[in-house]
Amino acid sequence: MLESFTPAQIQSAERTLATGTWAITGGAVLYSVLTVTPLVERVTPAEWQWTAPILPLVVDAAVVIVVRLDAVVSRLGGSGGRWPAVLRWMTGLMTLFLNIGDSALKQDLVGVAVHAVAPLLLIVTAEAGLAYRRAIGRALERIERSRADERAAREQRAREVREREQQAREHAEHAAREQAERVERERFEREQNQRREEREHAAQMERERLAREADMRREQREHEDRVRREEQERQDARRREQQALAERSRREQTVAREREPALPGMPAPDAMNTPAHAVNTAAGGVNSGPGVFTKMSESQARAYISSFREGDRTVRQLADDTGWSVGWVSSRLQEQRSKAAADVGASLVEAVS
Repeated sequence: MLESFTPAQIQSAERTLATGTWAITGGAVLYSVLTVTPLVERVTPAEWQWTAPILPLVVDAAVVIVVRLDAVVSRLGGSGGRWPAVLRWMTGLMTLFLNIGDSALKQDLVGVAVHAVAPLLLIVTAEAGLAYRRAIGRALERIERSRADERAAREQRAREVREREQQAREHAEHAAREQAERVERERFEREQNQRREEREHAAQMERERLAREADMRREQREHEDRVRREEQERQDARRREQQALAERSRREQTVAREREPALPGMPAPDAMNTPAHAVNTAAGGVNSGPGVFTKMSESQARAYISSFREGDRTVRQLADDTGWSVGWVSSRLQEQRSKAAADVGASLVEAVS
């Protein structure tokens, strides 16, 4: 109920109380001065009668002080103790007795009643005003306390709202940090997995490449070995064929020489067939000394030279066997080596492709 009053309304009520109190006090003081002064003049020597108004003014001044200070102390929410109450009642009773004194001495009851109205009204107004001010003070205090409690509650609620918002922001920031850390961790793990997969893939590709290279080298070696074996077999077959051809040619030449008539100065056929003077096998050789000069044709010499593997016979021996020069035999051997190298290279290119 009290909370429905505004401070302006309460202050207006307090001003009304103060105005009424001072109006009653002023009227009572004025009435007391007018009523008490004749009484004081009758009991005062003639030469001092001019001092008669002083006594009611002093008593009324005490009344004013009591009313004013009670209002201030009450407004401050305090209490002056016993002496202010004693002063208040003493001034009230003095005002009452002085106002009814003249009528009481004349035994005028009506006058006593009439002159007692203003002092009694002043006393009751002072006490009631004090009670009113205290009640208003307590009400104001309750209102202020209630409003302070409401402000404190609002501030508490606002503080709780701010704390909740702060907690929500902190929770959101914490969640955002955790989310960012989780995303970063997942990204790092993905990158790690990707790098590991790339390394594994690179290692796998390298292993496969090395395996392919190893297979290619093995296949190349096998092909080279097969080509060498086939070439060796062809060379062996050709050499055997050429040796047989050369042997047949030598036999044919020997038979032809045996059938030819002996010329003057030439040894007998029997002497030509002796081991010491065999054709192309003289001690000095075809190009190194005297003896029977027998020279193969170029095709026969080429076939004879190619029938041997490199290193089987020396250039000098081949020259003695074929009847050709050492330079010519060396050139044919070089051609044979070049041709063999070219065949091997062509076979490798074919195998790789």
